[in-house]
Amino acid sequence: MENRLGYFTLDTPDLTKAKAFYSGLFGWTFDAHSSKSTYAHVTEADGSVTFGIVRGEKRDFSHLYFQVADVDAACARVNELGGRAAVPSDSPSGRSAVVSDDQGVSFGLWQPAPGYA
Repeated sequence: MENRLGYFTLDTPDLTKAKAFYSGLFGWTFDAHSSKSTYAHVTEADGSVTFGIVRGEKRDFSHLYFQVADVDAACARVNELGGRAAVPSDSPSGRSAVVSDDQGVSFGLWQPAPGYA
């Protein structure tokens, strides 16, 4: 399928801290073979690599939303890991919140409404 997210990176000032934060939040694992000191490929459960974390300037461009089963629980976990989470809000498509990791890199969390996704 065309016109869908095929790959993305999250920029972070400290790659080691970012790997620890996202591993703790989402359970992400990293492909050591294809990663470098400035880049970490995230390994999907099926072994594919579709995104990564790169050491660089903290930038806010388009906002990425990660689908989660429970936005409120994910927000609590963000806070536990040293990040910051906004109060979740509801919309016809589900429940969402804008959060940031422990280095101030922002992203969104989205819990689809029943029957939406």
